[in-house]
Amino acid sequence: MQEVNKSNFTQDSYFTSASQAQSAINGLYAGLGMFNTDNGYGERPWVSLELINGHASTLGQSFYNSQFINQTADAANPPFKTIWQTSYNTIGSANLAIQRIPAISMDEPLKKSLLGQAYFMRAFFYYHLVRLYGDVPLITTPVDASSADLYPTRASQEDIYKLIVSDLTTAEQAGLPVADQTGRVTVGAVKSLLASVYLTMAGYPLQKTENYALSAAKAKEVLDSKIYSLFTSYDYLHDNAHKNQSEFILQAQYATGIVNNSISALIIPYFARISVYGDEYGAIIPTEGFYNTHESGDLRAQERQFYFTEYPSITDSTKIVKFGVHALYKYFQKESALNRNVNTDENWTLLRLPEVMLIYAEASNEVSGPTQAAYDQANTIRTRAQLKPLSGLSKEQFREAIWKERYHELAYENKAYFDTQRTRKVYDVVNNRMIDAIGFKNESGAIFTEKYLLWGIPQYEINNNKKLTQNKGW
Repeated sequence: MQEVNKSNFTQDSYFTSASQAQSAINGLYAGLGMFNTDNGYGERPWVSLELINGHASTLGQSFYNSQFINQTADAANPPFKTIWQTSYNTIGSANLAIQRIPAISMDEPLKKSLLGQAYFMRAFFYYHLVRLYGDVPLITTPVDASSADLYPTRASQEDIYKLIVSDLTTAEQAGLPVADQTGRVTVGAVKSLLASVYLTMAGYPLQKTENYALSAAKAKEVLDSKIYSLFTSYDYLHDNAHKNQSEFILQAQYATGIVNNSISALIIPYFARISVYGDEYGAIIPTEGFYNTHESGDLRAQERQFYFTEYPSITDSTKIVKFGVHALYKYFQKESALNRNVNTDENWTLLRLPEVMLIYAEASNEVSGPTQAAYDQANTIRTRAQLKPLSGLSKEQFREAIWKERYHELAYENKAYFDTQRTRKVYDVVNNRMIDAIGFKNESGAIFTEKYLLWGIPQYEINNNKKLTQNKGW
């Protein structure tokens, strides 16, 4: 008699119970950490996304980071592969869950919720793929060695966005929780992402301007739910006690003893000696040009709010180490930086309330000009920053004010590059204005070219799949 090896799971044999379905969905969440994947010394995808926009430099010894600053990267650059590979691996797992979970005999509301999370994840990763690489393969079923999609061609961005909207609409009706402090996807996260998707679709390259109204409406649903609220202190953005709470809508989860990260070590100036970390990378340092665009009195620009210029030495607390730059206090995790017995487990924020507030303000302005409701959202953020409220602006002036507010409130949260893509504008920090992106020389000295509106398709994918074509200029 042939012995059956029950530990040898296959696509057909695995999805047989509720616990297996739950485990499959749990595994999807690991993909959200792709932005903090180690690609080398001080090199992480989230750092690359910031350096390419020109408002940050690096004090460390990173070859690839320098390529992004100088815009001399090629298609073999590690972050290109990391984002592509992680996204498609997670999409593949989501496709399998979406196909197999419906046949499992289990609690129906739980089944519906698990499928909603799978649809959200597929949409989330396709949203990043389509913005970063443009036309990408559209795969919606599990792939094996005999699949036609084993070597796929690129689908149009319009088709990718149709799937994203469809998946998020499905997830929205899946009975997901209204709030969750464990890091799970909630209905608020679905609506927030959908508001962002609609805003992007309204801009370049699709320019479907009818989506401004859809974006504003979806953002308003999040705001009207009253589930989220602004923190009373910016310190709560980077401490352990406030993970997944208040203004955090979705975060990639890190936990001591399970999975660590190096966000805090990355932002400390190169070997400043203010922490117990083995490395202080100096991987991402805001340019002084960008820092100087903060309005006078902006609380965010004051010491130990979003930035810091000095800190006590880790070896002698009576001595103050002066950096000579404005480093990102926004990501300085004191718990681990000052205690050798605490691992670095700072969450990475993917969506938070101020972004949704600013999405509503921008999108509604495009529909009907600056309404009082739009002013209220922007001014609530500005009030926390101790700034004067906006008022009396034209539609064009309000649009630019909101774009600038996004730069300052969402600084170094991986939003600026995507804003450049959809608006085709960049922040001229010297003259404090938004101007056309193509041809602009930023404060790092690089001239933004059309090539950098997209990332290069990873070279290893081009080598392995002859059906793939490369983006222009790469």
